[in-house]
Amino acid sequence: QVQLVESGGGLVQAGGSLRLSCTASGRTFSSYTIGWFRQAPGKTREFVAAITWSDSTYIADSVKGRFTISRDNVKNTAYLQMNSLKAEDTAVYYCATTPQRFGVRTTTGYNYWGQGTQVTVSS
Repeated sequence: QVQLVESGGGLVQAGGSLRLSCTASGRTFSSYTIGWFRQAPGKTREFVAAITWSDSTYIADSVKGRFTISRDNVKNTAYLQMNSLKAEDTAVYYCATTPQRFGVRTTTGYNYWGQGTQVTVSS
């Protein structure tokens, strides 16, 4: 069993920055891929970024160049640094874990999820 807790969401103006955190407990954090997904009202959950146990990173085209993902295995925490935020980035952001190292851009295979944190970007 694993518990994931996201934090760092909030209200920010367009062009601003936020850093989301995902803190895990209950299993060997360093052995798993951590993914970030987001879901806007009326839309399906979409992939944002992922980082594997070997620090390989995957970033969605819609946020490439603006968002970065990182992890600190000592703190059991993954981060999503979001810069140059746009109104279309407004969504609930979720982190999740999967033992997979490939095919991490879909929700399939992610077996633990956090409760989500709201990010609202005002234009």
